[in-house]
Amino acid sequence: MAKEKVVLAYSGGLDTSVIVKWLQEEYDYEIIAMTADVGQGELELEGLEEKALKTGASQLFIEDVKEELVKDFIFPMLRSGAVYEGKYLLGTAIARPVIGKRMVEIAEETGAVAIAHGATGKGNDQVRFELTVKALNPYLKIIAPWREWSLRSRSDCFAYAEERGIPVPVTAEKPYSIDSNLWHISYEGGILEDPDNIPDRSMYRLTVDPEEAPEEAETVSITFEKGTPVGVNGQNPGPVELIMELNRIAGRHGIGRVDLVENRLLGMKSRGIYETPGGTLLTFAHRELEHYTLDRELYHYKEQLALKYADIIYNGQWYSPLREALDGFVDVTQQQVNGTITLKLYKGNVTVAGRVSPDTLYHQAMVTFEADELFEQKDAQGFINLYGLPLKIRGMLKKGR
Repeated sequence: MAKEKVVLAYSGGLDTSVIVKWLQEEYDYEIIAMTADVGQGELELEGLEEKALKTGASQLFIEDVKEELVKDFIFPMLRSGAVYEGKYLLGTAIARPVIGKRMVEIAEETGAVAIAHGATGKGNDQVRFELTVKALNPYLKIIAPWREWSLRSRSDCFAYAEERGIPVPVTAEKPYSIDSNLWHISYEGGILEDPDNIPDRSMYRLTVDPEEAPEEAETVSITFEKGTPVGVNGQNPGPVELIMELNRIAGRHGIGRVDLVENRLLGMKSRGIYETPGGTLLTFAHRELEHYTLDRELYHYKEQLALKYADIIYNGQWYSPLREALDGFVDVTQQQVNGTITLKLYKGNVTVAGRVSPDTLYHQAMVTFEADELFEQKDAQGFINLYGLPLKIRGMLKKGR
């Protein structure tokens, strides 16, 4: 009889290299490996098929989902304003639902009965992958080796790999856990587990050290249509190319580094270091354009929604009806978020250098300190009298009158 099949989210790193062999030994499955090309770069994809087959997989799917990631996941997140705990631009979290979606599709195409992943029992990714599977095909079995096997640490994985002749790309001396995609790179583990340790300068891949950035500032203009970025410096590249170009521009000025001790979904705190150069520019510019085009009540309410939207992404609930409903609200808010924001970049810092929008609510003739015919200053007195009436009455009560 033919063996049952499992689709494994495969990166070729330490964990998934070990998992291929472990699934063979423990479950006797035919292992179909799947790697999502989310923009991690050619070097990380090079030689993966040979490695997967050599380790024991029957085949490897390398799926280019970059365009889908940007258009259907990153840009909706950007329009929502979602930032987790004020700093994290959700680079790892936003890629998981598109990876999980493609895994489910491949499982259905190949007749697999199960999905497997290398997320640990301590992390967020297990939730993100598994909620995606439950939402898109709840009949698939889910296997999470880190919750089952006897291996307790990265050191155990190194030993397991060495015993079975499994090549791994990480060394015990520098065991960073790295997640990379078009939007960001994250670093965890090793010496970074001590929040008091400063990471080595050589660790960073997308950004130069701000101290070594150019001595002269650079300006970059980003154009948005209905909240979606469509242009950089007057050019209109595709969605993927737009982010790549902004990564290059921001990266050479040391912009986009974040060192964060964050609250994981499971309740513990973890330390992560992130590089999101292009995403930092886009998030900053989009927020500035909203300041320029949205009215006060709408903008303030959207700020509250953005907090919830960030939680939804971080907690793996992308395919929830709540996220879909919130998108309806966001889409309405973005109808007038049109225009161009010019940014000034200098040694890790971003400031606004210019704003242009056909839909701005900023009315220069209304707010001028010079003489104008639009605003009657005496009208403010009645407004203040009524707006302050509850405070006046309270003050009278305290004075006994």
